[in-house]
Amino acid sequence: MGIFGYLTILAGIAEMVFGVFFFIFIKRLLGRTPTRLSEEIGSSKKVLDKLRKGEPMSKDEIDFATQTITDRGSLMAFSIPAAVFTLGCFYVFGSLELHGTTSLRTYIGLGPMFGSINITIRLLRIAALKKRLRNVP
Repeated sequence: MGIFGYLTILAGIAEMVFGVFFFIFIKRLLGRTPTRLSEEIGSSKKVLDKLRKGEPMSKDEIDFATQTITDRGSLMAFSIPAAVFTLGCFYVFGSLELHGTTSLRTYIGLGPMFGSINITIRLLRIAALKKRLRNVP
């Protein structure tokens, strides 16, 4: 077994760890009692856009924005893109171990890796809104 085989095993173990955290995080979110605002489609985007623009917000909207920013800024939320990234790593390293560098199958694993980077950037942008939330009257 070569270096890519060992990296595949390491990525598989990391996938299981991040998967466990991912399911714990989702179970915690689903166990919550829903609010009136959380039941509306697109409500989190609407509330976070209001916060970004500095528009006046009601007490319910401020509470919902606080809950959304806290959820998406927690370390457990970052287990979602981490699980997707390690899934891509598992595919890339496994493909390199089995097929070598001459196969184009290796590049299929880059899709989830780039997607997880996009999700991470979005989570970081939402976590940065915590500063604006403190200034809301």
